[in-house]
Amino acid sequence: MTSMTEFLNYLAYLLPAVIVGGISYYFFKTFVDHQKEMQYLELRKENRREVLPLRLQAFERLILLLERIAPGQLLARVKPVGEDKFDYQNLLIASIEQEFEHNLVQQVYVSQRCWDAVKASKNSTISLIRKAAVSDTITDAQLLREVILTDLIDKSTPSDTGIAFLKNEIKKLF
Repeated sequence: MTSMTEFLNYLAYLLPAVIVGGISYYFFKTFVDHQKEMQYLELRKENRREVLPLRLQAFERLILLLERIAPGQLLARVKPVGEDKFDYQNLLIASIEQEFEHNLVQQVYVSQRCWDAVKASKNSTISLIRKAAVSDTITDAQLLREVILTDLIDKSTPSDTGIAFLKNEIKKLF
């Protein structure tokens, strides 16, 4: 019986210490977790401050890319060097591909959906040029230029669609 009372006495002393230790552990763990979360949020805030200008610059470059490959701009900048419509078609497509390759790294700073929109605009522009060139009614490079330009008078270009998508994504950043 004496050992039982001694055991209960030890338990009476030990129980408050265990309770205080458990509560202390809980508060300490909560404090440490909160500090980690605050550091994480501060790091994200700092990263956002550094990355946001890079992302905006990437959007600017991609919009410039889409403007430069827009058929109206492209045809004004790239003149035919001969009369063959297929040579001119290849020259236009090479110019588009070159512009695109100069901006490949921008995909790092935009979402996959944005990059897919840019690629779709590029591919649609190339497709538009190829479709015009295979027409039997188009006999030379100059006529190819005229047909492409007149086709786009009443329609929006693939670049216009891509630019609208990018602008919408930029609005989401703010």
